[in-house]
Amino acid sequence: MYTRQEASQLRQAFWTTFGKYMSPILSADGAKINWINYKTGIKHIRFTMEADTKQATIAIVIDHPDAATRKRYYQQLVQLQGFLHETLGEQWNWQEEVSNEYGQLQSIISKELKPANIFDQQQWPVVISFFKPRIMALDECWSMAKEGFER
Repeated sequence: MYTRQEASQLRQAFWTTFGKYMSPILSADGAKINWINYKTGIKHIRFTMEADTKQATIAIVIDHPDAATRKRYYQQLVQLQGFLHETLGEQWNWQEEVSNEYGQLQSIISKELKPANIFDQQQWPVVISFFKPRIMALDECWSMAKEGFER
């Protein structure tokens, strides 16, 4: 088992390594981008990457506090589902309404890698290889779809 400090250091080391690995890669629009803290430009729609001792997950999270707006955003993504899956090259898990750890409702579209353990540095290449093409594909999709969400 790891102490809290050791776990924090390993997490930080993984994300630093991933960030350095991704830093030379430009967005689909040709801009420099922070892949780890991806900014969609639309409040309450975010792309997240999380990893722990059991799994790695990449997701589109819609956490708008207004249920009607959250559902509208989700339905817009449902309309793009074929395009998303084609660009991603795989099917993702679609959940229209889920509660987070604070009881707030969210819509989540995600893909998981199990097992995955970022505390094992030998697994880092597998986890990075899981995240890299998917965040790049999300960026490609978003560069074409974002305009519909800005209206």
